[in-house]
Amino acid sequence: MDSTTSRSPRLATRPTRRPPGVAARSERSRRTSGHTRREHAPARERSVLGRYLDWRGGPREVIARPGHRGSVLVIDRDADTLGDRRLVAHIAADEPVENPAVACRCYLEQARHLRCPCRRLTPEDLRSVPFPEEADGKSPQAPLPDVVEETDRQGRRYSLERLQTGMSIPELRWCRRSSPRAGDEPRAVSMREAIACLQGYEPVRMLTRRALALHAEDSTVSTVVLRIELARVQESPIVLNRALREAVLAAVDRQGLSMSEIAMRCGRVKRDSAGNESGETSWLARRLGILPEGGRDTPTPWVHSDVLALIARLGLGISPREVEVE
Repeated sequence: MDSTTSRSPRLATRPTRRPPGVAARSERSRRTSGHTRREHAPARERSVLGRYLDWRGGPREVIARPGHRGSVLVIDRDADTLGDRRLVAHIAADEPVENPAVACRCYLEQARHLRCPCRRLTPEDLRSVPFPEEADGKSPQAPLPDVVEETDRQGRRYSLERLQTGMSIPELRWCRRSSPRAGDEPRAVSMREAIACLQGYEPVRMLTRRALALHAEDSTVSTVVLRIELARVQESPIVLNRALREAVLAAVDRQGLSMSEIAMRCGRVKRDSAGNESGETSWLARRLGILPEGGRDTPTPWVHSDVLALIARLGLGISPREVEVE
């Protein structure tokens, strides 16, 4: 008997039927997700105000992000990790919309060439408003005189003026005129440069505070650069060396101390070929603003506060407060 192979009947394959609208939703979801991805990148790019390489060659970027009560935080951060966030400026809600870009421009002019450390961004920055003492009405509101001028030892005049810098409104800046001639065009200088040339914080610091308080709600003039400059002067560990220089020279003249002995007390010792020790007077003279730093033509008016304290305590045996310029 012949055996017959029994074959299982082939099941008809029917196309899988999706409920109406599923394919459309899937396609729509692919389109939407792609659109969202494309939207995220430009959103991040729109917040970037500028990019630069820091003093070590690392890529960094300056961004603007919303702050408390409509304020804007201008932040410097690592462009690769988006970490190491530092506060460049905190701009009030009533300031012109171009002020974040102005703050970025001012910052990049220095950051590309110098090491410009800003303090780290803190959670409090996200919950606070800039210059709260002005917002609370606690700042002095005494009007400024019509003309505010100071003159340095070279006869150059410094004044706070409204300066046209290409913005839609003028900027309030410290300006310098090199001669007393009528019509001498002012040149914008930083608050720090004005302090250095005048060899004192006052009245520059006081006049700046009063001007910022006076124009706190003035939308016809930009004060963002001046605010940044004031904050840096107040927070910087680099201070004027004038009083320290005067104290050292007085000790040499009246107490019979030598520059070499003062330097040795500070631990700055050198030895000649015969092994004789002496103090590094050139180091001390550069810190005091008597000799220029290497590669510079003129002495610096600044010294780090730690170095000032070292020379005062160990070199002169006095409190650092006695040689701080107020």
